[in-house]
Amino acid sequence: MDIYETDPEFAERFAYFLQNEVLQEPGQQLDSKTRYMIILAALMGCQAEGAYREVLAEALDSGLSPIAVKETVYQATDYLGYGKMLPFLHRTNELLSERGVPLPLKGQATTTLDDRLEKGVQIQAVIFGEQMKEAWKAGPINRWLAANCFGDYYTRTGLSLAQRELITFCFLMAQGGCEPQLTAHAKGNMNIGNDKDFLMRVISQCLPYIGYPRSLNAIACINRAEKEMQEVK
Repeated sequence: MDIYETDPEFAERFAYFLQNEVLQEPGQQLDSKTRYMIILAALMGCQAEGAYREVLAEALDSGLSPIAVKETVYQATDYLGYGKMLPFLHRTNELLSERGVPLPLKGQATTTLDDRLEKGVQIQAVIFGEQMKEAWKAGPINRWLAANCFGDYYTRTGLSLAQRELITFCFLMAQGGCEPQLTAHAKGNMNIGNDKDFLMRVISQCLPYIGYPRSLNAIACINRAEKEMQEVK
């Protein structure tokens, strides 16, 4: 049922907040494709299937490509887990099929099972620094992180490296309870060009979908990351 019919007062206020305040706030705006990409990532992070399907339709209408959407969903596996990612993959495939998009989409992999670790380590070093070239040796989970998370996903085409690090920030921000990782990825984002001002705008645009507590926690993590980066310098 349409919430404008069943819950008109709520629908009116939420729409006003979203359309007249969040979207129009000076200095807090993003281009349409980036905005939809981060919101989809945030909705996966907070497990909001209903809202995800609503926003996905708007995102595709706005010009966000099916490949960009699918790459966002795939990468969620490493930060949310397969169990939490899978329903969103199904919702995405359903809507793409309804719109006549042929599946599977064109492959985006650039690594093999033989070189995924090497290339994943290289990506980690670009984002987090040269010390990551040895981090994978600390144990199996660190090795999997390099080979699977970064080697299997971050090396794929369809999204830029900056976009991949950005959606990771949104996965972590929206699911909550990952503040150490969120702080680390705030640093990673700033290291590759997604500066503090940009990340603050990302939080603002996601806030209506994830709520104030996790948004405020994300701001605190960005400030902590900035402070730690300045202390190193």
